[in-house]
Amino acid sequence: MRLNKFLIITVSSVALISGLSACGKSKSVKTDMAASKVTAIGVNAYLWRASLDSVSFMPLLQTDSAGGVIVTDWYINPSSPGERIKLTISILDQDLRSDAVRVAGSRQILQNNNWVDAPMRAATVQKMENIILTKARDLRRSAING
Repeated sequence: MRLNKFLIITVSSVALISGLSACGKSKSVKTDMAASKVTAIGVNAYLWRASLDSVSFMPLLQTDSAGGVIVTDWYINPSSPGERIKLTISILDQDLRSDAVRVAGSRQILQNNNWVDAPMRAATVQKMENIILTKARDLRRSAING
């Protein structure tokens, strides 16, 4: 539960900071770039950007924009040093749709100085998917409204 709250707070903070950093930028975005299907990188650009923003606090192992895969390295929450998580985000479609992003996670806990696999709650990955989708929709909305 503590990890879920930290993940939500951290991702929300990153989203807020990302939104504030765009305040001084030019507002000359073309509306055709705001379409829900943006494929210049192989996958939906809004989902891709939102996914990267959402896990920006975690170290990345692999990113493949053509295949739509982001793999993080193990992340240890400083307030819960006996637990770590690793995420794989897959973007499955070129359209901005709710079923176009999937998050899979691994969790380990420290027992007798060894990391041992532990179950990750389905709600944790579902929350991350929802965070990514919300951020992607906000990015698209911002591009449309310029």
